[in-house]
Amino acid sequence: MMRALGIAATGMQAQQTNVEVIANNIANVSTTGFKRSMAQFQDLLYQSTARVGSASSESGTLLPTGSQLGLGVRSSGITRVVSQGTLTETDNTLDVAVNGRGYFGVKLPSGDIAYTRDGNFSSSSTGEIVTSQGYPVEPGITVDPTATAVTINQTGQVIETTAQGKQRTVGQLQLFNFANEAGMEALGGNNFAQTDASGDPSQGLPGDPGFGTVSQGYVEASNVNVVQEMTSLIEAQRAYEMNSKVIEAADQMMQNTNQVR
Repeated sequence: MMRALGIAATGMQAQQTNVEVIANNIANVSTTGFKRSMAQFQDLLYQSTARVGSASSESGTLLPTGSQLGLGVRSSGITRVVSQGTLTETDNTLDVAVNGRGYFGVKLPSGDIAYTRDGNFSSSSTGEIVTSQGYPVEPGITVDPTATAVTINQTGQVIETTAQGKQRTVGQLQLFNFANEAGMEALGGNNFAQTDASGDPSQGLPGDPGFGTVSQGYVEASNVNVVQEMTSLIEAQRAYEMNSKVIEAADQMMQNTNQVR
């Protein structure tokens, strides 16, 4: 069987993965705090019929290039691009966006801590600040339900105004950084978990060295660029079609060979 069939098949499989990654990016273009992903590829092993640098004669001359045939391509990974998304103003007092590095901590029902860039927060029935899924934000911060106003400054202090007009600080938002943000594991629901690849989180306050600040009344939009994704989608589609044409051509060549009398 012609090796071109297998080589082109790996190309089609690679571009299928590429299209799936692009589709997920486009699907999450409106997801708060979403970070786009990028498929990465690498070539497969090579078959050598004449090794480069091997002797080409008894007089000691060497092959300058040799003869190597590649066997296709494979996916080497899917990388998350952690660039900053645009801050979008909302009408929610408890919405908070991170401007710079850092993740909010979220306490899951299992007791584990997840990390998120989604600052679309609300108040629970007891006044605790929670995510859109109802998970408490770490550390636990509770606002008096009778408070007339809530202010969150750039350094993450949560200040409530009482019915008597007095202000008091009721909590402090924390941020978490990772040496390798792209190494975090996506859990869905805009949450991530630390892994051996991401390293342990370092904890700090908004505005500390190496940490971003927070903006009340804003959320971070997805960093997906629709024009860029559509361009990548067209390129992936064309590459898939070209690999399918290679298979058609190889199949036609084999048919011609079989018809030789």
